[in-house]
Amino acid sequence: MSYDDAIAALSNDALKLVRDNYIIGLGSGRAATTLVKSLGKLIRIKNYNIRGIPTSLQIKLVAEKVGIPLVEADQVSHIDVVFDGADQIDSQKYVIKGGGGALLRENILFSLAKKVIVMADSTKFVKNFTRSVPVEVHPLARNSVTSSIQKLGGKAQLRSLDRGYPFFTENGNIILDCDFGTIKNPKVITQKIKQTTGVLESGIFLRKPDIIYRAKTGGKFDIL
Repeated sequence: MSYDDAIAALSNDALKLVRDNYIIGLGSGRAATTLVKSLGKLIRIKNYNIRGIPTSLQIKLVAEKVGIPLVEADQVSHIDVVFDGADQIDSQKYVIKGGGGALLRENILFSLAKKVIVMADSTKFVKNFTRSVPVEVHPLARNSVTSSIQKLGGKAQLRSLDRGYPFFTENGNIILDCDFGTIKNPKVITQKIKQTTGVLESGIFLRKPDIIYRAKTGGKFDIL
């Protein structure tokens, strides 16, 4: 059953947190795309002076289409609120992000934000992380980081496109998708990953969301 109605409903509810003159971080993915479209309507209706900071070219194009003025993260000292999705959320409220490859930019926005709002459908919620952890890596460090991940008990796979070409992030880096099996202590794992030379960012974010929206079927949602 589709979660689209619930995503639309929770997006409208989340926009209650937006005020005039806010700087807003615009995450990537399905939920964030829906929210950005709703934010564009809100700005037109209320004539708000809002500036958005996109985490990817994908969301930048959506924001431009709906008329949201954009700036870059290095042009601001803070972000009032970030709206973003997640690939998985565990029982401790840590999130894994980076399925779309924008984890470095997303984590920068998280670090600048006064408030972080994460939106996801109920399939993304687990007791412990079970999916692979995206790790953004400088291309020159591919082999050394792969070896380090193995020493941490993980198995690193270079992310590739359909035709076999390596996937490159918008920052010119590669992604290693790292399988650690079931992760019961995500904070320790991500700290060790981030200490590895050549790693730019780990997909397990240490900054937990302030508010989590969980979309359910039938157009319903709850707030955690």
